[in-house]
Amino acid sequence: MEKVKVVVVGIGAIGQMLTKELLNKQGFEIVGAVDIDPKKVGRDLGEVLGLGKKLGVNVSNDIDSVLKNSRPHVVIHMTSSYLKEVYPQLLTILKYGVNVISSCEELSYPYIVDRKIAEELDNTAKRYGSTLLATGINPGFLMDTLAIILTAPCIKVDSIKVTRHMNASVRRGPFQRKIGAGLTVDEFKRKISTKEISGHVGLEQSISLIAAALKVKLDKIDVGEVQPIISDKYVKTDYVEVNPGYVAGLRQTAQGIVNGKPFITLDFIAYVGATEDYDAIDIQGIPEIHERISPCVHGDWGTISMLINVIPKVMKAPPGLLTMKDITIPHCILSDVRDYL
Repeated sequence: MEKVKVVVVGIGAIGQMLTKELLNKQGFEIVGAVDIDPKKVGRDLGEVLGLGKKLGVNVSNDIDSVLKNSRPHVVIHMTSSYLKEVYPQLLTILKYGVNVISSCEELSYPYIVDRKIAEELDNTAKRYGSTLLATGINPGFLMDTLAIILTAPCIKVDSIKVTRHMNASVRRGPFQRKIGAGLTVDEFKRKISTKEISGHVGLEQSISLIAAALKVKLDKIDVGEVQPIISDKYVKTDYVEVNPGYVAGLRQTAQGIVNGKPFITLDFIAYVGATEDYDAIDIQGIPEIHERISPCVHGDWGTISMLINVIPKVMKAPPGLLTMKDITIPHCILSDVRDYL
């Protein structure tokens, strides 16, 4: 078959990283790029990516024009974490009969955000023969899909705990600033209250996804307040300085409750200067499962890899709004993507 034609929507830092990797993969053709940044619009994508060569694809701010002219098989969508912000964008894309893979965290299980919007996206996708899936490293894999898979050798599951404990010193500057590194405690609390910074978007979605896969009815989901982690030492990274007594990062915990007890617990910890760096899944049941990845999976590489590696899965999936529990087991694309179709 012809190459898999891809349009990338959102040419930010992660979008640029993903696009460069797509260019290195066999069987893909980037036929369009969309962004609202006036510094990028109208420029050749190769120039925006800093490749030192032109790709013959100009960045546009007109998604309709791009889709009409390029007729892609897949759109990779990376614009916002929040369902209501991406909803009109996704409706526009789906009406072209194009498959969409999005990094929107709330879209990973949108029914708990706004069921009406989720149902409209599902109905629109089915009407036009499109498949819509949200994924990423988290939500999308580490704190939900991997936990679901690890229950497979269990005959009984009493509880699931997932911990992501990150040394944010090795992450990008925007991430370090997003978790409040370098702020005073008062500045941190103010920025959390005004939503200038946030905790981890997607904990509630990950819990709901696990519960839905296991057909466990939750009494409720408790999402704890974002807590600052105060540094007891001086820490300097390439992007921030943290003095003792200042905020190094944050912690947030969420629980899915069954019969008054936590059945699913997600613990997200990220701060600069951390001496531990790991992902862990602990399943209490028969048998017990204790999985640990150290150092933790790199968030940026993990995110773009998930978005790319599910492309053949989405292309072969039935139309509609899907979640990660609905597709076949994802894996790395090592050869030409067309070999997987």
